[in-house]
Amino acid sequence: MLSRSIFLGLALALVASAAIAPDAIAQARPVNEAGARVMQISTRGASSHQRITLPLDKAAVVQLDADARDVLVSNPDLVDAVVRTPRRIFLLATKVGQTNAFFFDAAGKQILALDIRVEKDVVDLGTLMKASMPNSAIAVQALNDNVVLTGSVGSALESSRAAELAAKFTGDPKKVINMISVNGNQQVMLKVRIAEMDRNIAKQFGVNLAAAKIVGGSTPLAFSTANQFNLVGQALSDLSGVQAGQVCGFGSTAMNPFGALSNGGNCLLKNNVQGQLQALERVGLVHMLAEPNLTAVTGETAKFLAGGEFPVPASRDRDGNITVQFKQFGVGLSFTPVVIAPGRISLQLSSEVSELSNTGAFTLSGSNSTQGLTIPALTVRRTQTTVELPSGGSFAVAGLMQHNTKQVIDGFPGVKDLPVLGALFRSRDFADDQTELVVLVSAYLVEPNAESAFASPTDGFVAPSDPETLLLGRLNATYKKNDDKPLAPRASAPVGFVVR
Repeated sequence: MLSRSIFLGLALALVASAAIAPDAIAQARPVNEAGARVMQISTRGASSHQRITLPLDKAAVVQLDADARDVLVSNPDLVDAVVRTPRRIFLLATKVGQTNAFFFDAAGKQILALDIRVEKDVVDLGTLMKASMPNSAIAVQALNDNVVLTGSVGSALESSRAAELAAKFTGDPKKVINMISVNGNQQVMLKVRIAEMDRNIAKQFGVNLAAAKIVGGSTPLAFSTANQFNLVGQALSDLSGVQAGQVCGFGSTAMNPFGALSNGGNCLLKNNVQGQLQALERVGLVHMLAEPNLTAVTGETAKFLAGGEFPVPASRDRDGNITVQFKQFGVGLSFTPVVIAPGRISLQLSSEVSELSNTGAFTLSGSNSTQGLTIPALTVRRTQTTVELPSGGSFAVAGLMQHNTKQVIDGFPGVKDLPVLGALFRSRDFADDQTELVVLVSAYLVEPNAESAFASPTDGFVAPSDPETLLLGRLNATYKKNDDKPLAPRASAPVGFVVR
């Protein structure tokens, strides 16, 4: 009986409605009236012109209070209209877009106009977001073929998860418009302490001998040992050491066993054996400490560099001039915070400590303009990681303990291995390098605060007067506790940050 009713409705639409597009009638299909959306629309007064939204691939039943004979759809590719009875019309949404429909009575008078917008059905997506994130207030709306997310969530993580669900629903992340606001503090301050201790020890011990003798009354015979220190290539200081004995022609820093023949025979060779003892030691200590504090909004990157830049030749221009690029060195820091929950921070951190070094330096050779040009190398300690911590939490991102020991013994073959006298024919070069680097990181959620809550290193500084500088040698003025201090400038609005 139901099939017969639908057939009669279709026949009535074909015979009585010449204004309906033939393609729309041909594409019309039976509708499950029980599952369709039913809209009671009045054709009187202001209700004769209305706007409705239809979900894609779903149908709606328009129930009128007056008989309609003709139905005209401006774009039948978007919406199909099927006249079931003069007061009941089926609308089927087949494509996303906008169109309108006009209803006419038997006299040809317009009784109803509908502006129809066809969009994706996002009800199931909104229900899924509410079930997966119950503490959020997310509204899901469709805009043409896109999905618009509005409302508020407690963290940026929930916002990104909602965008991922919407991207899976649309099939294209570019069709998701995320307008969700995040409640709570979204500014993160990072406090970093970069501490390094570098201790260098170098020890050198060597004996240089020289002997000269005249054999047969006229033939000179000379012997000498000049030990070189291999680790550094030379002695720590040429002016250091102890010398025993004298051979004619010896200088303070060099040995010349044949100098006895250069003085016109005036040297009597009272002592023809000379020994020079070099026992040297050098200790160096380098201490470096940097404490950068940076503040960034969640999802944004903040950078810090305390150091400098050095030029590196890159190429030549059209005139043959050398062009350079500048490379950074020093203490560098870069971090990107993401507030994933109230009081919970995900932190992507990259820190670097670098300094110029001659080890690994490159010397150019070629034309006169670049010959002998040395490009320094960099000694770099770098770390990069991603961690999760609460507001106020701290961690050590890098702890590097490096200990290098080098030792070289040079000597005359065979003679240096003698039990006692062998020490006179060998030298020892020892180098010890100990480095310890620690990077401590603390993250805080912050909010703006007044300027009066902060202090700067220049607070209270007053330049001295000429008499104070000339007579008392002061670099800054002094004052008593009760004296009036210079007023610090104050902002007219709250500025700065306070740690929570």
